[in-house]
Amino acid sequence: MDLLEAKFKVNYPEFNLDVELNLPARGVTVVFGPSGSGKTTLLRCLSGLEKAPSGYMKIAGQVWQDEGIFIPIQERKIGLVFQESRLFPHLSIQDNLLYGYQRTHPAERNLQLGEVAQVLNLEALLKRRPEKLSGGERQRVAIGRALLTSPKLLIMDEPLASLDRQLKAEIIPFIKRIENKFKTPIVYVTHSVNEVLQLVDTMVILKSGKVENIGSVEEVFSDVQSRDAVGDEQLGAVLETLVLEHDEEFGLTRLDFMGQVLHVPRQNIPVGQSLRVHIHSRDVSLSIASPAEATSVLNILRAKVEKVGVIDLKGYSVDIELDAGGPILATITRKSLATLNLQPGQPIYVHIKAIKMVHHSASGE
Repeated sequence: MDLLEAKFKVNYPEFNLDVELNLPARGVTVVFGPSGSGKTTLLRCLSGLEKAPSGYMKIAGQVWQDEGIFIPIQERKIGLVFQESRLFPHLSIQDNLLYGYQRTHPAERNLQLGEVAQVLNLEALLKRRPEKLSGGERQRVAIGRALLTSPKLLIMDEPLASLDRQLKAEIIPFIKRIENKFKTPIVYVTHSVNEVLQLVDTMVILKSGKVENIGSVEEVFSDVQSRDAVGDEQLGAVLETLVLEHDEEFGLTRLDFMGQVLHVPRQNIPVGQSLRVHIHSRDVSLSIASPAEATSVLNILRAKVEKVGVIDLKGYSVDIELDAGGPILATITRKSLATLNLQPGQPIYVHIKAIKMVHHSASGE
């Protein structure tokens, strides 16, 4: 598998970046962390906008930085998308899109205007000027312009930060479609947990210039080490499920998760399509007894206890790491832990009180 390997050490008077990354050179890697954690500095090093005094970078077999080697940004085959679209106001949308394309050597052009315009739904906008477009449309043009340089890596620095919720919802499916269609790896910086949950394949959490956690979104969001970074209100499980059927009588959609069934409110999603769901750790309760009797809880998964978290005698709760075919985190009271006498390896029934739908994407797009 192709990898993006990077190691950067940058020292400022009041901030140090010291990171080492080995990422899949595919999918969407989200770099997440609070302000001042080093997100922008990392992107500048990856792009070549900044030369780390001590640095190494290799992508898809090509070294861009090492001792005695530094490929400048204009030769790195990187597409950059920023918070502002930065379109040329005097050019048409088509000419904006072609700006990078025309500056790319013909032998290196892997993408064409027509296919990029189609994927980003820009075909009807090509003759317009930027001032005639909405903020979401302008960001789609900025993404298309970056793509038409045929980059080996697409770097997006908080590209949705200046958009309202409706426009964000408009753009996010296009970002996923880009990776699925063109297989261009994306490094995406954001401080929005909602964007993380909808986009991420691999997640990197930065804190004070260092990598706090790294892995799949399923692993990172269910890891108690991520609590400070993602927020206590978000910590829990992220599950990839498949739509099985719609129960029109009761307004529900049935999902398959690793051979087990979950129910969620009726979703306008075709059968066979994927749906990413988020389960907060405090919306999970546990039982050691089989749910033989009728219960109002529709969603009950079989699992086993992986690990009992650190018990703080001054606190009232404890985290329980579970394996239900994928990682799930439950936050229960210390009294409940004592009552159930939970031990690693113990079979358990996971009762889920609430499920939030965060992402779905049609296969093959």
